[in-house]
Amino acid sequence: MNTQTSSPKTGNTNGLIGTGILTAFAASLCCITPVLALIAGVSGMASAFSWLEPARPYLMGVTVLVLGFAWYQKLKPRTKEEIECACEEDEKPSFWQSKKFLGIVTVFAALMLAFPYYAKIFYPKSKAQVIVVESNNIEQANFEIAGMTCTACEEHVKHAVAQLPGVIDASADYKTGRATVKFDKTKTTVDEVVKAVNETGYKVKNYNITE
Repeated sequence: MNTQTSSPKTGNTNGLIGTGILTAFAASLCCITPVLALIAGVSGMASAFSWLEPARPYLMGVTVLVLGFAWYQKLKPRTKEEIECACEEDEKPSFWQSKKFLGIVTVFAALMLAFPYYAKIFYPKSKAQVIVVESNNIEQANFEIAGMTCTACEEHVKHAVAQLPGVIDASADYKTGRATVKFDKTKTTVDEVVKAVNETGYKVKNYNITE
C-alpha cells in the first residue's frame, strides 16, 4: 500500500502562508474599512479599525518575514534524507502547497500592504460645480480631526463634506489630522460640516473659522 502524507515542511509552509495573509490584511484593515463603508453606504464604520494604525509597521514587518521564510522553505535544497525517502519522492504537492499558490499569496499580500497608497481610486470623482457666491458669504473652517490614518480616510472625509450644499472646496491631510472646508455660509453652516465629518466615524476635536 502506498500512502501519501504531507511532509512537516509542507505543513509548516501552509501555516506560514496563512499567517502572511492574515497579517497583510490586518496591516491595511484601517484603510480598507473606509472604502468598504463607502461601498456599503455605512459611513459610520469608516474609522472602526483606526486603532490598528500604530501596529501597522509591525504587521508589515511580520508579513514580510513570514512570507520570506515561506519562500525559503519552498526553495531551499532538499536534504539527503528527504531525497532518499520514498514517500517524499512519490508525493505530488497539490495546488495549495505549490510555489504558484505561494506566488499568488505573495502578490495579494503586497497589494494589501500597498492599499493605503492607492485606496483613493475607489472614491468617486466629484464633479466640478459652478457655484456663484458673493465674496462676503464665503466662509472657511479649519478642523482638527481624530481618527484619520491614510489617504482613504482623507477621501472619506472630503466625500462626506462634498455632499453638503454650498461647499466650494474641501481638503484633508491625515498626517496632520486637519481638514479645511470653504463654503457658502448662506447654504450650509459649520455645524453641518462638523456633523457630516462626525457621521463618518472620525471626530472633530476642534475648529476655527476664517472669513
